[in-house]
Amino acid sequence: MEGKVVIGWREKIELPDFGIHLKAKIDTGAKSSSLDVSEIQRDGERVSFKVHVSRKKESILDARMPIHRITNVKSSNGKSQERYVVLMQMLMGGVQKEIEVTLTCRKNMLHRMLLGREALRNDFLIDAGLNHLTSIL
Repeated sequence: MEGKVVIGWREKIELPDFGIHLKAKIDTGAKSSSLDVSEIQRDGERVSFKVHVSRKKESILDARMPIHRITNVKSSNGKSQERYVVLMQMLMGGVQKEIEVTLTCRKNMLHRMLLGREALRNDFLIDAGLNHLTSIL
């Protein structure tokens, strides 16, 4: 357990690849992580999409990244969806690491990003009764 950062069920994170900060829901029930995006379009080995930086300000960032792989994700409602997976840097609680992130529309979800088990592995311990234990802002 030495060297692990304790986090809550919701944390502020940075995505250095985009120069943005956002709140993410920590979800140990999910294997993969996902980011709220729209207008996903494949262009050969790359995917372009729009990142919703802030829902309140209608702030949107255009992005284009290499496709790491394509996967099928089964959501909590039992529906399966094919998603593009990209690799991106994440910074949370002083830990920066490259994680796999699936691209999907999360407009009906409370949090624009979900961090699953794979992104949390080896670096974090979760206290599910607390939130915002780390601060990067």
